[in-house]
Amino acid sequence: MELIGVRIELPSNVPILLLREGDGNRYLPIWIGPNEATAIALALQGVEPQRPMTHDLLKVVVGALDAEVVRVDVTELVDGTFFANLILDREGREVAVSARPSDAIALAARTKSPIFADRGLLDEAGVEIEEDGQEEEIERFREFLEDITPEDFESGTPPSGS
Repeated sequence: MELIGVRIELPSNVPILLLREGDGNRYLPIWIGPNEATAIALALQGVEPQRPMTHDLLKVVVGALDAEVVRVDVTELVDGTFFANLILDREGREVAVSARPSDAIALAARTKSPIFADRGLLDEAGVEIEEDGQEEEIERFREFLEDITPEDFESGTPPSGS
């Protein structure tokens, strides 16, 4: 999956994490909290906060334990809630840690780790977007991400242009 970014869904002002299928034209929208949306947006923009955020701390802890993030697997959707596993490698052994997709992806964005989604999950919750206009829509979304700030998620007011 390719991490496209986060955006605010109107009129509810709820942040959405958007993933795109690497070998197809399906997208996986995951509704997330404002703190996680801010964490992901900051990582995508390459912003280094003065003090580490929770996901920055987790990255440091994983490294201090001589482990590395191998990947994130978004595994299922149960009663409207997505589930994921954070896959770590420690001394050649893979360890799966159950995590909210938003937290796991915020860490993956910081470690440049790949993100995968179960094919059955994509069949169930994926949204297909036709090829025509797809690149234009993605480019508009990326432009939107360039103008977003953490305050946009905290205030409940969508940024201009959304």
